[in-house]
Amino acid sequence: MKQSFILTLLAPVALVSACKPPPTDAGLDREIPVAAPTFASDPLPSPDTEQAVWAPSTEARRIIYGVPGEPAMLALACVERDGQSEALRITRISPADEGATALLALIGNGAIGRIEVDATKQGNRFVWQGELSAADTKWEPLNGPRQATVTVPGAGMVTLNASRLPEDLLQECRSL
Repeated sequence: MKQSFILTLLAPVALVSACKPPPTDAGLDREIPVAAPTFASDPLPSPDTEQAVWAPSTEARRIIYGVPGEPAMLALACVERDGQSEALRITRISPADEGATALLALIGNGAIGRIEVDATKQGNRFVWQGELSAADTKWEPLNGPRQATVTVPGAGMVTLNASRLPEDLLQECRSL
């Protein structure tokens, strides 16, 4: 009696499983539409900076770097951050892809600093821009009289010819 009772209970389960075939790999190899891949823009060559100089900007507490008579390649500005402290903002004036982020490398004067930069809309284009507290040691490559370099992946390396202006701006920003 127990066996017939168990068989009675298992019969519906057996019937249901007999109605459906077991799972297979069939259909897994069908074509799935693939979204078009997005790539970063082609890398730009490093600009010629042999004749480049630092100069005061038309904006207060801001300096620009470039070849006289040509568009600037870089800008440094002392800006108020969160209403509490001063920050230094660096802008690599070079095309950036919307939504892109990178690490800008500053090397010089016996120091290395890496600063997070984002593609920031400026007018009708995107450029690389980031800011950190002026007290941050990542700015030390600018704190000295010797040549330095700025590199953003895909935007080339900019050689910063020696000048006191970046050091002076950094010191002014730190003292505020």
